Amino acid sequence: MEILILLIPLSVAVAFAIGFAFWWSAQSGQFDDLEGPGDRILMDDDKPPDTAVSDDRPLGTAVSDDKPPGTAASDD
Repeated sequence: MEILILLIPLSVAVAFAIGFAFWWSAQSGQFDDLEGPGDRILMDDDKPPDTAVSDDRPLGTAVSDDKPPGTAASDD
């Protein structure tokens, strides 16, 4: 029974902390738009990939950093 002296004030303190966290989040606007994030994930706002290549390389060809694009990669 002596543990109740510790547990009751501790549970009241935790309840007040949870209540304060809820009040703070409601005041800061966390619950203003509940449906927006769910709708935003469904909207396709991605741009299509750029398929134009500035040189004569086929798509997916790697370019080394030491040679300009369009030159043959050979061991000199």
